[in-house]
Amino acid sequence: MNGSTGGYDDRSTRQRLAAATQYSSDEIDLESVVVRYENRPDRCTIVPRECPETDRVTTWLTADVRTFVDLEDVR
Repeated sequence: MNGSTGGYDDRSTRQRLAAATQYSSDEIDLESVVVRYENRPDRCTIVPRECPETDRVTTWLTADVRTFVDLEDVR
C-alpha cells in the first residue's frame, strides 16, 4: 500500500470516483448474497454484478437481512 491510513484502499478519492462513474446511473444490475448465522442476525451483501474483481472489495453494501424490505411493499 502507498500510505493508506485505513489499510483497505490506497487509491485516491479521484480514482475511486472515476471507477464509480463507469456504471450507468440509470440502471445497475445487482447481485446479493445472504450469510446465515446461528447466534446473530443473518447478513445480506449487495454488489454490482458487473463489478470488476479488483473493485468488488470496496463496492458493496452489507446489512442485517431484516433491514431490507420488498420494494413493492413500500411503494
